[in-house]
Amino acid sequence: MQRIYEPADLLEAQLLLGMLQQRGFTVRLLGADLLGAMGELPAMGLLGLMVPDEDARLARQLIDEYLSATPEPGEPSNLLPVEGPWMA
Repeated sequence: MQRIYEPADLLEAQLLLGMLQQRGFTVRLLGADLLGAMGELPAMGLLGLMVPDEDARLARQLIDEYLSATPEPGEPSNLLPVEGPWMA
């Protein structure tokens, strides 16, 4: 197993974990259980995504592509509408 990425937070970790699993990768998330010890442990490097050695290159490539992606023209840049009945 190789550590292929250190997510910034648990949300990013879960998002990338799900993306890789949907593509058929066996992925392990390390350090999620250590987040409760923040303040006691160094804040950086707690989380890590690991895949089998033979999948590491392709998994890194997919993560890089995902992180560098930008929305297509005309796609909303967020999930929440700017206006709605709650704005009145």
